[in-house]
Amino acid sequence: MRIAWFCIPAHGHTNPTLGLVKKLTEAGHQIWYFSFEEFREKIENAGATFVSCDGYDFEMEDKDNADRVGKDKVFATELLVSSTLALDDMTSRAIEDIKPDIVVSDSVAFWGKLVAMKHNLPYVSSTTTFAFNRYSAKYMQESVWDIGKMLFAMPRINKQLKRLREKGYPVKSLLDIVQNDNDTNTIVYTSKYFQPCAETFSDRYHFIGPSMRPITEPVEKTADKTIYISMGTVNQNKQFYRNCINALAGADWQVIISMGTNHDHFDEIPNNMQVYESVDQMAVLSIADAFITHCGMNSASEGLYYGVPLVLFPQTPEQNAVATRVEELGAGVRLQSISGEDILDALTKVLEVPHYKECAGRVSESFKACGGIEEAKEFLEQVASR
Repeated sequence: MRIAWFCIPAHGHTNPTLGLVKKLTEAGHQIWYFSFEEFREKIENAGATFVSCDGYDFEMEDKDNADRVGKDKVFATELLVSSTLALDDMTSRAIEDIKPDIVVSDSVAFWGKLVAMKHNLPYVSSTTTFAFNRYSAKYMQESVWDIGKMLFAMPRINKQLKRLREKGYPVKSLLDIVQNDNDTNTIVYTSKYFQPCAETFSDRYHFIGPSMRPITEPVEKTADKTIYISMGTVNQNKQFYRNCINALAGADWQVIISMGTNHDHFDEIPNNMQVYESVDQMAVLSIADAFITHCGMNSASEGLYYGVPLVLFPQTPEQNAVATRVEELGAGVRLQSISGEDILDALTKVLEVPHYKECAGRVSESFKACGGIEEAKEFLEQVASR
């Protein structure tokens, strides 16, 4: 099987795919993985052939653009079209050379889906967030105002879609690109139990569970309770970290904080705390009793895989959807504010009320019962052979 695989320039969307890529290449399948130089090494280590999308005036690489995409659909559409057309000559030549049996594309690397449409190839969506349809989309909490802005912008969007049609992409509407339906073959890196509205998705959706990395550097547990705090790689809220340090100083708990480049701003760290730029998150979560998280899908899933109850502090609509689902399943509590008092209250609650640990355990069991990368491999082989 020859696979053309497309992903966006984001660790949270690339990392979950690498175990499956390795499994497929070890089984003798060939993968050409279209991505960006930053990810070359890990993609090649998984056994795939790296195809660079750098240097094609690809505006999605700009972090400011990437942040704006989630908030401005018209801008997102213009960026999607410009990016697809910037890559068009290269991808068309590559598809002619590779002659893939199947295209796999991240659910928001829409140019991969468009390549499959243009070249009439079988397509599988790789979904590292929740799967979204008209039922589960309510978790994204789009307002009437958002929908109104979208309708007002439709003439501009249709102008962009016309640019795609002129280049041979058979696109009738924006929904053709951004929405998967129940006929779309889809791999989702979570369980049916954790997925909102799972019963509304067809059997073409395979919920394979989260992709878990092995622990590489074990971490010593130095107290009866271990608290882990991480807001992902991009959060720069120094006041939040300062409040955590002040509120938890001198507690009987071991507190491990991964705060990215913020760690330089804190000189006097209390004895019960360890502050790092980054950690082996799997190792820390394997000994943790509570996890304050920004609710990125990967981080939340990793915490829940180890049965760790979560304190939820989402920063984006996508993260809010994860937080809402965790709350519904009883596996965590939402942080009410970044005050030291609220941080301490939330942690005390998830540590002392057994319900939260029990519910996190149920999510963990659902992850471990999934078919994993073996199921995904067999599914891709079936789609390619039809």
